[in-house]
Amino acid sequence: MRTPFVCLLFIVLIISSCNSNAQTKENHKEKIPMTTSDFTTTLVVDQTPNEVFNAINNVRGWWSEEIEGRTEKFNDEFTYHYKDVHICKMKLIESIPGKKVVWLIKDNHFNFTKDKSEWKGTRISFEISEKDSKTQIRFTHLGLVPEYECYNICRDAWSNYINNSLRSLIITGKGQPNPKEGGFNQELLDEYTTDKGQQNNEINDQDYHTSIVVDATAQDTFKSINSVTKWWTENMEGGSQKLNDEFIVRFGDVHYSKQKLVEVIPDKKVVWLVTDSKLSFLKDKQEWTGTKISFEIVAHGNKTQINFTHIGLAPDIECYDSCSNAWGQYIQQSLFGLIATGKGQPTGKEK
Repeated sequence: MRTPFVCLLFIVLIISSCNSNAQTKENHKEKIPMTTSDFTTTLVVDQTPNEVFNAINNVRGWWSEEIEGRTEKFNDEFTYHYKDVHICKMKLIESIPGKKVVWLIKDNHFNFTKDKSEWKGTRISFEISEKDSKTQIRFTHLGLVPEYECYNICRDAWSNYINNSLRSLIITGKGQPNPKEGGFNQELLDEYTTDKGQQNNEINDQDYHTSIVVDATAQDTFKSINSVTKWWTENMEGGSQKLNDEFIVRFGDVHYSKQKLVEVIPDKKVVWLVTDSKLSFLKDKQEWTGTKISFEIVAHGNKTQINFTHIGLAPDIECYDSCSNAWGQYIQQSLFGLIATGKGQPTGKEK
């Protein structure tokens, strides 16, 4: 039986190989090298690659109502703005139907960073691939790295628009773009300009992070996070409900880890300390030991945001690529599904 970590690592390698061989337009061969610190996130849907491609190009349908210009084909240019807070101009420099879309940020202005043009010259990439009769979208903002002042707020914004709004547009035909006034953009700005938006000092910008926004109460979200067998794996021993509970998870002989609940604030936060681990495919098989896994729950009107961070899972450790891809699947697909529909996609019980 292949475990999720091994399978996802294999998929990442295959996707990287395919993308390196993809034919691009002759006058746009120069590329910004992709690094492990560029912000990236993935989602998997049942729709076809062409349906996904069309949804991505419907930028007004999932990102913002404030889009001016054309967004569908090679060399199209469009402008995005939110009040005077963020204004940027994009150009489609790569467009392969059913496979890939890339935008170049030609110009950018933030009113909340020292370097007002921080995004300028970066690229936004959507890679589309088939995966087990489903379609995977790998979103990467090439150049959006933890050293950027805007990294945290931009990471959380992209996580919402890709994992929630674009996903909704693809699946239901209706996204959740930011309106001309207020909306998710305003909520993020309010959060990041007040003390409540500051993260725990223990968290480093390079730690793996992803976030999702769900139509559920904070109470229901908290309950789902603690139901580990319903979204992570059914191969679990122990308790995962209250402070000082300990549990073990196994993925065949590839992954073993023991977690202890070291912080539990009902409807607000859950933190696991990894007290022991063995990942058989790594040189340092205890790479997870001593790291922490954090779920922060934030109410946004009638929605709830989960900020997931694996503290200590950073780009300079061996398992970063495979483990971050696995977490992306479990948080963005399985936990999201459990909260939204009552049914997650945990790894099944081993026989």
